[in-house]
Amino acid sequence: MGQVTSLFVHKIVAAAGPGIDAARLLRGLGLDPDAAPDPATMVSDTAYYALIEDIAQQIDVTDLPLRTGASMACDNYGALGLAYKAAPTLKGSCARVVRYARLWTSVVEYDLQPQGQDNWFMLLRSGPRRLGLRLSNEATLASSVAIAREVTEGGRFSPLEVHLQHPPPKDISHHQAYFGCPVVFNSDRDALLISNAALERPNRLGDAGITRFLLSHLDQELAHIAPQTSIRDQTSEVIARALSEGVPKMEDVARRLGMSVRSLHRRLADDGISFQTLSEETRRSLAEGLLGDARYSLSEVAFLTGFSEQSAFTRAFKRWAGLTPASFRKARLKP
Repeated sequence: MGQVTSLFVHKIVAAAGPGIDAARLLRGLGLDPDAAPDPATMVSDTAYYALIEDIAQQIDVTDLPLRTGASMACDNYGALGLAYKAAPTLKGSCARVVRYARLWTSVVEYDLQPQGQDNWFMLLRSGPRRLGLRLSNEATLASSVAIAREVTEGGRFSPLEVHLQHPPPKDISHHQAYFGCPVVFNSDRDALLISNAALERPNRLGDAGITRFLLSHLDQELAHIAPQTSIRDQTSEVIARALSEGVPKMEDVARRLGMSVRSLHRRLADDGISFQTLSEETRRSLAEGLLGDARYSLSEVAFLTGFSEQSAFTRAFKRWAGLTPASFRKARLKP
């Protein structure tokens, strides 16, 4: 189960206005409605999505994510917000978000991907596309634009395009007005398209000395976060679940993990393994486990590990283990 900072809970409840019972919603997540928000207090992502869906039962939430995002400021993010402001350029600010987002949430990652003269600032979040998650994605991109405008001279920042994977609401005029650019729904990504010129523009309060101090502090905070499930294990799990439908392609696995192929390739490389090698390891590990259970026939094991023919499975397994599947099972099940 993932976690997000309770600051986001307080922000979205406040943005919803008087049409909801704010105290009830906050108490439902174990938060004191009379206490000041504590960003260090975390709530589960599923509880956060459920809260957003509860609000949607009470009021029109078409522009709620935009109002929530607009209420965010760098100072809300503590040391990370200061590091964002002190970066020399907006590109440096975005790089801070990419690196340190785990200080605020375990369910969202970011990536900055160049594309010609432009760049994709990618929001990467896996999980079922329930209403709460979709509205949370909109609020996250809206807040990214809000803090970019805060640090840009004169507040003159707008992305070239905004992309969202989910279908549009009936009226998208609020989104177009807030972002100041085309908003593309039913896209293949959740992202902002930003020009190189905008990213290279100096920040109003850029300060290299302060940046060095803050990054050192953030690195120390990051080192104390409990380790998350490795990308290797996450990828292997997705591969294993998909094998009954055939060996999945890297782009399919990346999509299920909520990230780009480039990000998945880079993170696996950082972990010292390629996607192809991990696929082979996953198939072998799954095959060995299934062969140790006499309830599965050899043909069923072949199917569940992504082989359309048992003969192909036999050849592959002999290459992996030096034994045929039947010999391996006999040795494994021997009293």
